[in-house]
Amino acid sequence: MERRLAAIMSVDVVGYSRLMGQDEAGTLAALKAHRAELIDPTIAKHKGRLVKLMGDGALVEFPSAVDAVVCAAALQRGMAQRTAEHPEDRRIVFRIGINIGDLIVEGDDLYGDGVNIAARLEGLAEPGGICVSQHVVGQVKGKVDFGFEDLGNQHVKNIAEPIRVYRVSLSPKAAGKNVRLKKGARGAWRKAAVAAAAAVAIAASGAVAWLKPWQPTVEPASVDRMAFPLPEKPSIAVLPFVNMSGDPEQEYFTDGLTEDLITDLSSISGLFVISRNSTFVYKGRSVPARQVSEDLGVRYVLEGSVRRSGNEIRVNAQLIDATTGGNLWAERYDGPVASVFEVQDLFIREIVSALALNLSEGERKAFASGQTTNIQAREAFQKGWEHYLRYTAEDNAIAAEHLGNALEIDPGYGRAYAALGLVYVRGCQWRWHEELGTSPSGAFDTAVAYVTEGEANSSSLTKVAASQISLYDNQHDAALTEAARAVALDPNDPEAQVAMGLAMITTGKPEPGLAFIETALRLNPNHPSHYALAKALAYFAMNDLDQSATVLTQALTRNPDSDDLTPLLSASHARLGRRKDARDALLQWRPEANQAELERSVLEYHFPYKWSPEARDVEQRLQDGLKLSTLPLDVTVDTLIERLHSGDATERRSSVEELGLFGPLRPTRYRS
Repeated sequence: MERRLAAIMSVDVVGYSRLMGQDEAGTLAALKAHRAELIDPTIAKHKGRLVKLMGDGALVEFPSAVDAVVCAAALQRGMAQRTAEHPEDRRIVFRIGINIGDLIVEGDDLYGDGVNIAARLEGLAEPGGICVSQHVVGQVKGKVDFGFEDLGNQHVKNIAEPIRVYRVSLSPKAAGKNVRLKKGARGAWRKAAVAAAAAVAIAASGAVAWLKPWQPTVEPASVDRMAFPLPEKPSIAVLPFVNMSGDPEQEYFTDGLTEDLITDLSSISGLFVISRNSTFVYKGRSVPARQVSEDLGVRYVLEGSVRRSGNEIRVNAQLIDATTGGNLWAERYDGPVASVFEVQDLFIREIVSALALNLSEGERKAFASGQTTNIQAREAFQKGWEHYLRYTAEDNAIAAEHLGNALEIDPGYGRAYAALGLVYVRGCQWRWHEELGTSPSGAFDTAVAYVTEGEANSSSLTKVAASQISLYDNQHDAALTEAARAVALDPNDPEAQVAMGLAMITTGKPEPGLAFIETALRLNPNHPSHYALAKALAYFAMNDLDQSATVLTQALTRNPDSDDLTPLLSASHARLGRRKDARDALLQWRPEANQAELERSVLEYHFPYKWSPEARDVEQRLQDGLKLSTLPLDVTVDTLIERLHSGDATERRSSVEELGLFGPLRPTRYRS
């Protein structure tokens, strides 16, 4: 590890988000011109080295404090001249902080308290002003043609000792003077400085904001090439943060941070957030923001990295406007692992600010709802959640084990209770109870117990689980109510949208239910198979059998292992008169079954969702279609009718009257 003593200058554009919101193209063009004509030449003239240039700020290293201060003064004077005739609300104004100290060198990057203090000083500076540390004043006193106003000792976030701060006075009358502000003036300055610092201060040690508005850094995305239309409100995809630790075990920590950011952003009604399932397909891949934007139909892409070593972490994040190729916001955090939850909260609020979103009081309180502040509990939850999302009986059981561990570590972890509720309700819905070591009724009772316990610290996930439990328990009004609460709490949660859609489909309202399923599919383009099942079920309930079969066929083409889709596909084909297609789908579901086993499987088939009295005919049509699909292809419908009349296999087949429901299969000689 290399260390060296150097002066460091931190620069920030005042009101950058406001300027970009007023005129994005004009702001970028102006900054590009300022950089080419003033900033770069001035830095070079004073022997500066540009360390970082990202968005609304820069970090520059100088061999001496004199070079740094003279350069800063030249920049501020130059900017004042260049923007003097601009309207006040359109002026680009800098804040500058300068410190001198011991720096840690890693490649071309710099770290350490020397850098952190420079950033803090920049946050204390007034617009158009410069703040420096006492060490800087000691180095330059008597060597520059401006003065310094002593602002006294200032406590700044996550720096243990107070910093003696000086404000640089560029007035010719102040040249060579070193004065202390009068008490009243110092109080007024302190209020202004605190207000300024509150806008840019970082809630964790070492966090420094850099942006890069000077010019686009990546190829812009093409709106014409996007797979989906851009939503009317701001849209964002959060890519999996990259684990830079070199330790595979840290993947759960890194993925958990990413998921928490997605969860918190999703609770903001004014934002369209792509689901975790769809962004995690990019995990381990280096993809440009342009491609993500075009694949998922979003304007903004958030990406970052995490390096964890012992009890220390470094988190980098940046928000990219993929349609312009420019960075809107970036952040770096260096500090203790225990502060990572504060960092997540800070990142969310900074992103909200960068996108000029207005949060309701409820949304502000919703952040971290149902979450934990225990790192080990969060990692255990992440392990369990990843197994839950794989949607197999075996993974469902493994998920229960890890989620149980999360609750042992943090008994108040609301989302872990909700996730366990989903694990166990899935156990009874899909008959995955044996892997959980219980019966269907035991799985149901366990699901109810977990969700009830988690209500004390509930989230959207809690309401999704409660809706699924109510649906399974034939409590359809309660299922609708809980699903509506889930959507209200997290409008960007596709599982909440699916829960609402299923509650409506199973209560005889398939058309509005389909609209919720479509919203879920848009939020999660790389959706799991049960989304397709819900969509096809809506079409089946509306008697649009061809569309139901099409949806399921496309889903099986994408994921041939989704056997849970084949019974509904088989019934859809059968009711359309496509007997071979129906039987092929049934054999995909039970590939090793003989004829008797096929007929028995159909009779024993348990659809995972219960139907209300208003929609019970859908269940009957599904069962009738499955029974028809068991017919060998050489058995005609007339033969079946004769067998039914003779009483052969009547317990395993539909009655003649029920068979009459199937228009394409009805024999011409048959009369009901």
